[in-house]
Amino acid sequence: MDIKRLGTRVRAFRKLKGYTQQELADSVGISLAVLGAAERGNRHLEDKILNKIADVLEVSVEELTNPST
Repeated sequence: MDIKRLGTRVRAFRKLKGYTQQELADSVGISLAVLGAAERGNRHLEDKILNKIADVLEVSVEELTNPST
């Protein structure tokens, strides 16, 4: 998946679930700068981090990575 599209989806689900960037970053154990860069599509997220984001947001990794879901 294109990292810009993934970042857009992470941001959309984060907002839908009512998390600030700082809250999500803290819950996942990454810095605000890393999350911000990922949401802007400027940084690739490791699978381990993507899995943690999905867990915190209570969505599947497939929902984050598949634009048709």
